Amino acid sequence: MKLWGGRFAKETDTLTDHFNSSISFDARLYKHDILGSIAHVAMLAKQNIISVDDGKLIEQGLLDLLSDIEKGTVVFNEKMEDIHMNIESLLIDRIGDVAKRMHTGRSRNDQVALDVRMYVRDEITELKTMLLSLMDTLVSIAAQHTATIMPGYTHLQRAQPITFGHHLMAYFEMLKRDYKRLTFTYTMTNALPLGSGALATTTYPLDRDFVAESLAFDSLCENSLDGVSDRDFCLDLLYTISTLMMHLSRFSEEIILWSSHEFRFIELDDAYSTGSSIMPQKKNPDIAELVRGKSGRVYGNLISLLTTMKGLPLAYNKDMQEDKERIFDSIDTLKMCLPIFNQMIKTMHVCDKNMYKAAAGGFTNATDAADYLVKKGLAFRDAHEVIGKLVLHCVTENISLEELPLEVYQSIHPIFEDDIYEAISLATCVNERQVKGGPSMQAVCSHIDKARVFLTQPE
Repeated sequence: MKLWGGRFAKETDTLTDHFNSSISFDARLYKHDILGSIAHVAMLAKQNIISVDDGKLIEQGLLDLLSDIEKGTVVFNEKMEDIHMNIESLLIDRIGDVAKRMHTGRSRNDQVALDVRMYVRDEITELKTMLLSLMDTLVSIAAQHTATIMPGYTHLQRAQPITFGHHLMAYFEMLKRDYKRLTFTYTMTNALPLGSGALATTTYPLDRDFVAESLAFDSLCENSLDGVSDRDFCLDLLYTISTLMMHLSRFSEEIILWSSHEFRFIELDDAYSTGSSIMPQKKNPDIAELVRGKSGRVYGNLISLLTTMKGLPLAYNKDMQEDKERIFDSIDTLKMCLPIFNQMIKTMHVCDKNMYKAAAGGFTNATDAADYLVKKGLAFRDAHEVIGKLVLHCVTENISLEELPLEVYQSIHPIFEDDIYEAISLATCVNERQVKGGPSMQAVCSHIDKARVFLTQPE
């Protein structure tokens, strides 16, 4: 007989048991369910809702059960539906009817809301640690390449020269925002729903503040209807993971391009590449491709839960059981991607000469040539036209602006002098851009210094 079976005249069908059950995936909440129950029981004893002796017996039984679960000696039962009913049933088997007092003053509705919040808190803490490790790797590599010139791109066309360090620090900023979103999500998650009951609290004199303090919650869910039906924190988490995966996917796309024969900006370590079953020459960036591909997986989880939640009336509905697989899968996916992505970029070889050669082609210094004319007194729009004509000439003659003779410059406009060649050298183009946030060595080093401070004091 199920623990809620008093109202029913016969057992549920086996198909119903299987369809209704969530133990196959929510079993991972066992620790949070037990810790939440211990805090709840301690409060019940404190409030004289149950006796102190019963409270101690239940607490010890739960601790023993937790130990056995972690040893792998406990088998969960699908007929008990979920982790909450499994824990309660197992405890009754172990300590007898006193275990039935454990559920006084609560519902599975506020119980599952508590478990999921506690689980999300723990996972966010772990994800933040993993993310900081990746960010630290980016800073370390960027610090080695503050003078490694490469082309910057717009529309995937060579645009202006930058440094590899500057490029990597752009991803650091993306991940820093992701870190802050995780922190925000933790704050949104850290409100205690327990005490909301099924939807309308209870007549027992519960001390919710005591439970909140026991379980390290910063606040209470202030409305019982909202307390059991809110999954915004799950959506916040799925959005944050989706955005983070989007950033990893963008980075992966560049790694895939950079490691191609057409770019040859980097070479991935053999330990983080794969080969072809038919083409012996191949070295494929499969890790980056899989990270790129898995971004779609977590997007799907976000859209799935948004769709599930959009039509639900207050308060709890069984549809909300669908939240857990979505967040479990997204967390698992991200936890799988972050460490291997970190190692992939930590071990890659940077082909700095190829980067420089690419920056030297494609007229990436054309803007600097126009700025040269502006500094000589020409209006920018006129300078833009002059340099456009020079670039057209270079394209026709298959030469670069650096190779263009001075007399050709002067034939287009007499304002050009010998100093044009220094003005359009790649080193000048990069290091004259000393505006905060720019690619000059000075600006990037300053950015790296700030990044290191963040890594030591991220909150």
